[in-house]
Amino acid sequence: MPPPNSAPRLALPAMARSQTQTQSQGDLDFPSLISDLTSLLLHSPASAGAGGSGPVFSSSSLSIPTPKPKPNPSPTSAAPPTPLARAAIGACAGAAAGAFTYAALLPIDAVKTRLQVQAAAAPSVTSWQVFLDILRTDGPLGLYRGLSAVILGSASSSAVYFGTCELAKSLLRPHLPPFLVPPLAGASGNVSSSAIMVPKELITQRLQSGAATGRSWQVLLGILRADGFLGLYAGYAATLLRNLPAGVLSYSSFEYLKAFALRRRGGESLTPGESVLCGALAGAISAAVTTPLDVVKTRLMTRVGGAEGSRTVLGTMREVVAEEGLVGLSRGIGPRVLHSACFAALGYCAFETAKLAILQCYLERCQSKEPGAAAQPETEPGAAAAT
Repeated sequence: MPPPNSAPRLALPAMARSQTQTQSQGDLDFPSLISDLTSLLLHSPASAGAGGSGPVFSSSSLSIPTPKPKPNPSPTSAAPPTPLARAAIGACAGAAAGAFTYAALLPIDAVKTRLQVQAAAAPSVTSWQVFLDILRTDGPLGLYRGLSAVILGSASSSAVYFGTCELAKSLLRPHLPPFLVPPLAGASGNVSSSAIMVPKELITQRLQSGAATGRSWQVLLGILRADGFLGLYAGYAATLLRNLPAGVLSYSSFEYLKAFALRRRGGESLTPGESVLCGALAGAISAAVTTPLDVVKTRLMTRVGGAEGSRTVLGTMREVVAEEGLVGLSRGIGPRVLHSACFAALGYCAFETAKLAILQCYLERCQSKEPGAAAQPETEPGAAAAT
């Protein structure tokens, strides 16, 4: 057997060279050498085997490519949704979030409504006393009067609200400064959703205040018989007057806080904890500022047809101040701020979570259509050959 230094000098791979260097000056390890050469030949480039200029034995030929995992669809890996698609996603997410949050916080809203319709003779009644009074007279179900109207009305109004907001943001963003987009989007959402929200709140507050009894649909028929179709919109001006500033404050505050959190932390979406915190702050701010308008709106809505009193916003506000003083315009501010903070925290968290989930499904569906469309021409030659 010839010594190793007299063997033909091949461009051996690093594995084979390391093994020959570790061998003694005696015999070669032929099984290992044959295994390395076989692996080298199997993974050599086709061009080299076909007489190409590249070397047959190269270190790059031993690298085995690993398939790259298919990336999950994300808002950055696919084409962004169109404005109409964003509006539809926002409407679906808003319907789910609105029904959930309104139903969960209905007991707090019931206490707030009872406080606001209390007569001036009982100005010292507290929220806790009203809560106990409802439990004593109506039981636990008294806190959930008008639940069916709340779920139906809040789901539809929230769908219209968030759908309009998302559409307005998509249309206004290319043409306006960023700080003007949230307030204008919130205002447009409130104008469109108030047409659905007012009848829902009218029925709910008639039941909560004791001005009407029975089921929600019975109260609806009673209002139509007594006051006609326009009776469903008693307090519409006050509601719109309250919802516009409240909606602009709440939606804008949340969007500004959201942008601040994302800019400081980085990322594309809020965490659930961040959504809860931003929503709670936005809801508390808007509720505290708009409580006087909410008091006037509640007085107008709970006044049954034929009852004495003004039918206008300014007239009702003067009546409240004359009967109870300026403090009367802040009645129910405690439970209202608590309700709005909890509602906004849960609502915005539920909306952001639902919107991300629906957006993910939308992007996955859009990406799943692309491979099918690209694979269709591959079947055409076979079909042509078969014919």
